[in-house]
Amino acid sequence: MAERERLQSFVGNGEKAKGTFSASEMQRRLVEIRKHMAASDIDAALFTSYHNINYYADFMFCQFGRRYGFLVDQDHATSISAGIDGGQPWRRTFGNNLTYTDWQKDNYFHAIRQIIGSASRIGIEFDHVNIDLLALLKSEFPGVEFVDIAAAAMRLRMIKSAEEIAHITEMARIADVGGAACVAALAVGVPEHEVALHSTATMVREIAGTWPDAELLDTWTWFQSGINTDGAHNPVTSRRIEAGDILSLNCFPMVAGYYVALERTLFAEHASDEHLRLWEFNCRVHDRGKELLVPGAKCSEIAAELNEMYAAQNLLQYRSFGYGHSFGVLSHYYGREAGLELREDCDTVLEPGMVVSMEPMITIPEGQPGAGGYREHDILVIEEAGNRNITGFPYGPEHLIVKGAAKAA
Repeated sequence: MAERERLQSFVGNGEKAKGTFSASEMQRRLVEIRKHMAASDIDAALFTSYHNINYYADFMFCQFGRRYGFLVDQDHATSISAGIDGGQPWRRTFGNNLTYTDWQKDNYFHAIRQIIGSASRIGIEFDHVNIDLLALLKSEFPGVEFVDIAAAAMRLRMIKSAEEIAHITEMARIADVGGAACVAALAVGVPEHEVALHSTATMVREIAGTWPDAELLDTWTWFQSGINTDGAHNPVTSRRIEAGDILSLNCFPMVAGYYVALERTLFAEHASDEHLRLWEFNCRVHDRGKELLVPGAKCSEIAAELNEMYAAQNLLQYRSFGYGHSFGVLSHYYGREAGLELREDCDTVLEPGMVVSMEPMITIPEGQPGAGGYREHDILVIEEAGNRNITGFPYGPEHLIVKGAAKAA
């Protein structure tokens, strides 16, 4: 049987795609990580996560049981991709690309070996590389010291450039479009999934018109009703909306690996007095939280002040999670800038260039007056003079008690 090639080239298979960001922006990112590498005596960095490969290469891969990477040294930057994806990785990568085949199980490491040179100290993502991959790296590259680069890369991603902020701002506009589509589609008798489908389709079409050169993937909507509102990430079901239901819309446009969110509490037709009281109070917490998102504020202290507001109303025990988090290259299944979350255990100080959500949530258990989950969510850019709210969708009882005729199945 003839031996198959371990590597193959798709270089030149089509034209390079138009990048999400300018060449100068992508080069800036590489310059910053290379500065860290030089200061830390790291010869090369092997990024393996969705978020860092996307951040440094502008390439979002589809894993499907195969390994991917982006190898950066002081002179070169190369994505490592599986042959199943053809030329798409090369077309999308800011930098070079090397493709490995499936014909031998260790071809991924063979590809790395072609470009790693004499590097003896290599940065890898300790929060992403699993035990199996680490063992294989050590076996394939004896004598190489593997050190963490994930924490440093996260800190660099936390401060957004002007191009990133412009990108995120436009995406927030599209999330607002998705929210309006949710409101237009919902009515008593309509299943959750029909509302979500209409919102998602509306956002995807808006993305296609705004970024005609972008890949269209991963945009989604969670629309929850009644008991299903008790969790922030509860999946869409076929439950039909009933009059008096508490509702949650969650619109998530995804463009080039970047995630934004619009989340709102709504009611179908009417709301009880206790629902209104809890909703209005959660909106007050939301308003105060946005006021606190200014340069110099410490994440843990913001959380502590908002905790006091809930505690004064005997609601703190119903708080569901942290008050907000950083935005950028992340989504519900990859990435997280854990160093910038509005939690009691995070002491990061806010700086201009950070992009942070305010999203207080309380969940009142089923069977109690006002039962359900309440959550409002805005995205704010931290600026020298304070912050800029890039979410425009309204919230609260004045706007989102939605009345409409019942619709047939």
